[in-house]
Amino acid sequence: MKLPYQPVPPGISIRQLSLNYGQQPLFSQLDLEIAGGAFTALLGASGVGKSSLMRVIAGLTPPCAGQVSGSDGLPLTGRIAWMGQQDLLYPWLTVEQNVCLASRLKGERADRDWAQHLLMRVGLSHSANARPATLSGGMRQRAALARTLYTRQPVVLMDEPFSALDALTRAQIQTLAAEVLVGHTVLLITHDAAEACRLSHYVLMIGSAGIETCPPLPGQPPRAADDIQVLQSQAALQKQLSRIAG
Repeated sequence: MKLPYQPVPPGISIRQLSLNYGQQPLFSQLDLEIAGGAFTALLGASGVGKSSLMRVIAGLTPPCAGQVSGSDGLPLTGRIAWMGQQDLLYPWLTVEQNVCLASRLKGERADRDWAQHLLMRVGLSHSANARPATLSGGMRQRAALARTLYTRQPVVLMDEPFSALDALTRAQIQTLAAEVLVGHTVLLITHDAAEACRLSHYVLMIGSAGIETCPPLPGQPPRAADDIQVLQSQAALQKQLSRIAG
């Protein structure tokens, strides 16, 4: 099968963004650039505004002020795919039909060749005709990852998609995600410093005082969890996270 041409994806440009949660200010005049074609982790404790910021980037929540666009100056609308904490697979559809869901919702013919290629990439070719109820948690997240890739969007937003998995399965899916998302602009929300170190080219840390850029990570993702430099980076991130959390 001929794969679609993949141009360099846009980064994410945030300009003078202000956002409240109820009456509580989360960000004020935030300026932020997220690199195109790279995996960036947004690391922070619960309740500091990670998911709120991602919803603004996705166009699901309007900011109080400011704007979000691609680094090419064009809107991100129609160029974003989302992968959340829950897989949200439809139980009455097969795995392949769930992967093709975007076509179904648009009333378009499903691209079964593309879906089958993606299922092969995530190791689920043998489960294409299975129902979600028959899958393990890790297999369901593999299916959700294939569904995210099916739309061929250049920007992928991931809101703690691996947090509910056991440690071994989480490590396996992290490695898979790092491999299949090469060539995309990825923003991953996480509260796990180890996950940020394994998967990311860049790490941003969010706290009550705003967003900080973290020191560069060694090597290229996916990094081995037991690599000494990864463990040292993880410890440094954890210390920084504790500091900015107050």
